[in-house]
Amino acid sequence: MLDIDGQWVLYECMHTVQHSIVNALRLESSGVPIYVQLRDQLLRWVTTGALKPGDQMPTMRQVAVAVRVDLNTVRHAYDELERAGAIVLIRGRGSFVAPNAQDPNAQEMAPRDVAAPQTSDAADSADALARQALRLAGTAGVDPRHLAERILHLIQDKATRQG
Repeated sequence: MLDIDGQWVLYECMHTVQHSIVNALRLESSGVPIYVQLRDQLLRWVTTGALKPGDQMPTMRQVAVAVRVDLNTVRHAYDELERAGAIVLIRGRGSFVAPNAQDPNAQEMAPRDVAAPQTSDAADSADALARQALRLAGTAGVDPRHLAERILHLIQDKATRQG
Protein backbone atom coordinates (compact mmCIF):
# COMPACT_ATOMS: atom_id res chain seq x y z
CA MET A 1 0.00 0.00 0.00
CA LEU A 2 3.05 2.30 -0.03
CA ASP A 3 3.09 4.57 -3.03
CA ILE A 4 6.23 5.99 -4.63
CA ASP A 5 6.22 9.21 -2.60
CA GLY A 6 5.49 7.52 0.72
CA GLN A 7 2.23 9.46 1.02
CA TRP A 8 0.26 6.47 2.36
CA VAL A 9 2.75 5.92 5.20
CA LEU A 10 2.67 9.63 6.09
CA TYR A 11 -1.14 9.60 6.16
CA GLU A 12 -1.21 6.50 8.36
CA CYS A 13 1.27 8.00 10.85
CA MET A 14 -0.67 11.27 11.10
CA HIS A 15 -3.99 9.44 11.41
CA THR A 16 -2.64 7.14 14.15
CA VAL A 17 -1.32 10.05 16.24
CA GLN A 18 -4.55 12.02 15.90
CA HIS A 19 -6.61 8.92 16.70
CA SER A 20 -4.58 8.17 19.85
CA ILE A 21 -4.96 11.77 21.04
CA VAL A 22 -8.70 11.79 20.51
CA ASN A 23 -9.04 8.43 22.30
CA ALA A 24 -7.00 9.67 25.26
CA LEU A 25 -9.22 12.70 25.93
CA ARG A 26 -11.22 12.36 29.15
CA LEU A 27 -13.77 14.68 30.71
CA GLU A 28 -14.45 14.78 34.42
CA SER A 29 -17.41 16.18 36.33
CA SER A 30 -15.10 18.22 38.54
CA GLY A 31 -16.69 21.61 38.06
CA VAL A 32 -13.93 22.65 35.64
CA PRO A 33 -15.51 23.85 32.38
CA ILE A 34 -15.35 21.30 29.57
CA TYR A 35 -13.48 23.63 27.20
CA VAL A 36 -10.81 24.18 29.89
CA GLN A 37 -10.40 20.42 30.37
CA LEU A 38 -10.04 19.95 26.62
CA ARG A 39 -7.66 22.91 26.28
CA ASP A 40 -5.43 21.64 29.07
CA GLN A 41 -5.33 18.07 27.77
CA LEU A 42 -4.55 19.14 24.21
CA LEU A 43 -1.94 21.58 25.49
CA ARG A 44 -0.31 18.77 27.46
CA TRP A 45 0.17 16.85 24.18
CA VAL A 46 1.90 19.89 22.69
CA THR A 47 4.09 20.83 25.66
CA THR A 48 5.24 17.26 26.31
CA GLY A 49 6.34 16.85 22.71
CA ALA A 50 3.78 14.18 21.77
CA LEU A 51 2.76 16.64 19.06
CA LYS A 52 5.64 18.44 17.39
CA PRO A 53 5.60 21.89 15.78
CA GLY A 54 3.86 21.62 12.41
CA ASP A 55 1.91 18.47 13.32
CA GLN A 56 -1.77 18.54 12.47
CA MET A 57 -4.14 18.53 15.42
CA PRO A 58 -7.28 16.38 15.47
CA THR A 59 -10.15 18.22 13.82
CA MET A 60 -12.61 20.01 16.07
CA ARG A 61 -15.32 17.70 14.79
CA GLN A 62 -13.27 14.59 15.64
CA VAL A 63 -12.80 15.84 19.20
CA ALA A 64 -16.46 16.84 19.58
CA VAL A 65 -17.70 13.44 18.41
CA ALA A 66 -15.16 11.51 20.50
CA VAL A 67 -15.99 13.25 23.79
CA ARG A 68 -19.65 13.83 22.91
CA VAL A 69 -19.76 17.59 23.34
CA ASP A 70 -21.00 20.47 21.23
CA LEU A 71 -18.68 21.56 18.43
CA ASN A 72 -18.69 25.14 19.80
CA THR A 73 -17.23 23.88 23.09
CA VAL A 74 -14.29 22.35 21.22
CA ARG A 75 -13.98 25.50 19.09
CA HIS A 76 -13.69 27.54 22.32
CA ALA A 77 -10.81 25.32 23.50
CA TYR A 78 -9.04 25.56 20.12
CA ASP A 79 -9.51 29.34 20.03
CA GLU A 80 -7.85 29.62 23.45
CA LEU A 81 -4.98 27.42 22.31
CA GLU A 82 -4.54 29.70 19.31
CA ARG A 83 -4.58 32.85 21.48
CA ALA A 84 -2.00 31.23 23.76
CA GLY A 85 0.25 30.61 20.74
CA ALA A 86 0.17 26.81 21.02
CA ILE A 87 -1.60 26.14 17.73
CA VAL A 88 -2.27 27.84 14.42
CA LEU A 89 -5.72 27.60 12.83
CA ILE A 90 -5.68 27.65 9.03
CA ARG A 91 -9.15 27.99 7.55
CA GLY A 92 -9.91 25.14 5.20
CA ARG A 93 -6.76 23.18 6.12
CA GLY A 94 -7.00 22.50 9.85
CA SER A 95 -5.20 23.20 13.09
CA PHE A 96 -1.47 22.76 13.46
CA VAL A 97 0.98 22.91 16.36
CA ALA A 98 2.61 26.34 16.27
CA PRO A 99 6.28 26.53 15.26
CA ASN A 100 7.32 28.01 18.63
CA ALA A 101 5.06 25.81 20.79
CA GLN A 102 7.99 23.89 22.29
CA ASP A 103 10.59 26.62 22.61
CA PRO A 104 12.30 27.24 25.98
CA ASN A 105 9.43 29.53 27.00
CA ALA A 106 6.79 26.88 26.19
CA GLN A 107 6.37 26.13 29.88
CA GLU A 108 4.51 29.44 30.04
CA MET A 109 1.69 27.69 28.22
CA ALA A 110 1.69 24.56 30.40
CA PRO A 111 -1.72 23.66 31.79
CA ARG A 112 -2.31 23.98 35.51
CA ASP A 113 -2.02 20.30 36.32
CA VAL A 114 1.23 19.63 34.44
CA ALA A 115 4.33 20.25 36.50
CA ALA A 116 6.82 22.52 34.78
CA PRO A 117 10.43 21.36 34.81
CA GLN A 118 12.16 22.40 38.01
CA THR A 119 15.18 24.68 37.80
CA SER A 120 17.92 25.03 40.36
CA ASP A 121 17.26 28.73 40.72
CA ALA A 122 14.10 29.71 42.63
CA ALA A 123 13.94 33.04 40.79
CA ASP A 124 13.82 31.26 37.41
CA SER A 125 11.04 29.01 38.67
CA ALA A 126 9.10 31.98 39.99
CA ASP A 127 9.55 33.86 36.71
CA ALA A 128 8.32 30.87 34.71
CA LEU A 129 5.30 30.51 36.96
CA ALA A 130 4.57 34.23 36.69
CA ARG A 131 4.78 34.06 32.87
CA GLN A 132 2.41 31.08 32.93
CA ALA A 133 -0.06 33.00 35.13
CA LEU A 134 0.13 36.01 32.81
CA ARG A 135 -0.46 33.83 29.76
CA LEU A 136 -3.48 32.15 31.37
CA ALA A 137 -4.83 35.51 32.57
CA GLY A 138 -4.57 36.91 29.05
CA THR A 139 -6.33 33.85 27.65
CA ALA A 140 -9.12 34.24 30.22
CA GLY A 141 -9.41 37.99 29.62
CA VAL A 142 -8.25 38.91 33.13
CA ASP A 143 -6.26 42.12 33.63
CA PRO A 144 -2.76 41.10 34.87
CA ARG A 145 -2.75 43.92 37.44
CA HIS A 146 -6.04 42.65 38.89
CA LEU A 147 -4.56 39.14 39.02
CA ALA A 148 -1.51 40.46 40.91
CA GLU A 149 -3.78 42.29 43.38
CA ARG A 150 -5.80 39.13 43.98
CA ILE A 151 -2.63 37.08 44.55
CA LEU A 152 -1.39 39.62 47.11
CA HIS A 153 -4.82 39.58 48.78
CA LEU A 154 -4.75 35.79 49.01
CA ILE A 155 -1.24 35.88 50.51
CA GLN A 156 -2.41 38.39 53.13
CA ASP A 157 -5.48 36.28 53.95
CA LYS A 158 -3.31 33.18 54.37
CA ALA A 159 -0.88 35.05 56.63
CA THR A 160 -3.76 36.39 58.73
CA ARG A 161 -5.26 32.92 59.21
CA GLN A 162 -1.90 31.37 60.13
CA GLY A 163 -0.72 34.14 62.38
